[in-house]
Amino acid sequence: MDAPLYLYTGPEFGERNAAVQAVKDAMKKKYGVLDEYLFYAADTPVSEVVTILQSGSLFSSASCVVFRAAEVIKKKEDVDMIAGWAKSAGGSTSALVLVSDEISVDAKLDKTVPAPHKKVFWEMFEDRKIPWLTDFFRKNGYSVSDDAAEDILDMVENNTEELRSECSRFFILFPKGHEITAGDVDDVLAHNREESAFTLFDTMSSVEPPGRRFELSLDVLQKIRLSKDSSSVMIIAGLSSCFRRLEIWHRLNASGQTDDFSLKINGFSSRKAKSQYSRASQIWSPGQAAAILAELASTDMDIRSGGALMEDTLLQKLVYEIVVKKGASCAEYEAV
Repeated sequence: MDAPLYLYTGPEFGERNAAVQAVKDAMKKKYGVLDEYLFYAADTPVSEVVTILQSGSLFSSASCVVFRAAEVIKKKEDVDMIAGWAKSAGGSTSALVLVSDEISVDAKLDKTVPAPHKKVFWEMFEDRKIPWLTDFFRKNGYSVSDDAAEDILDMVENNTEELRSECSRFFILFPKGHEITAGDVDDVLAHNREESAFTLFDTMSSVEPPGRRFELSLDVLQKIRLSKDSSSVMIIAGLSSCFRRLEIWHRLNASGQTDDFSLKINGFSSRKAKSQYSRASQIWSPGQAAAILAELASTDMDIRSGGALMEDTLLQKLVYEIVVKKGASCAEYEAV
């Protein structure tokens, strides 16, 4: 019997999260009440997760642990701990679902997961996106013009989870039977966009001069801090994911692997992603991207050790070091 260990990776969050939910639903159907846990590998030791898996639950028949950011699990002792649990968990009522926004995880960790329990969730091909949107609106009683669909894809992260969430706004604002136009998209999405670490990266890598990009990035950061997704941990994790992807983009270009297939299997299938990372690669060199990742990790440690008092100041300093200093640390503010 395969161990109840799963690995779901890739940038198509909607289908990936649906697969995670399918694991939970199957367990609920089989065992009844299910204890559900969610941890991030950057925050929670593997030993703590394995202890939960081994202990089971006092109040329900089964438990399911979702362990996100699995790409950071690389230490031999951590991989061995998960492998050891998996070997003895054939008939266990506990399950572990490893999740990553990246395409892959550490090779040794990958080998611990049964082949039928692994899947990479790729972004949709370009030729699938507008038909997907058209079908989504049709199923909900609406239609959408081609121009409006193109504008939606330019404004929204091209994964089905974000698209469902953003497009659902139209169903609240317009009666069934309405055709969504480019003007509607501008009114609903452009003026009411929810900011996140990913829109912050998009602003940081815009075509504006450094001083203007810094000013706009601080505005986005402030909006994020005032929103429900204000956690500095989530902001830094999101930016780290973006700059790791930028490193991949640089490696692909350095090796001449810029064909559509190579870009797709590395998570750059959408027109928006290609444009965004092409711009970013002109701003930050491979060495600067590596330095920025080090600054992100250092800021994360400073915030965790220093508490909330200096959190906003440290985040603003981080944005300055990324946009203006291109990864170099600064001891004091310098005029842009």
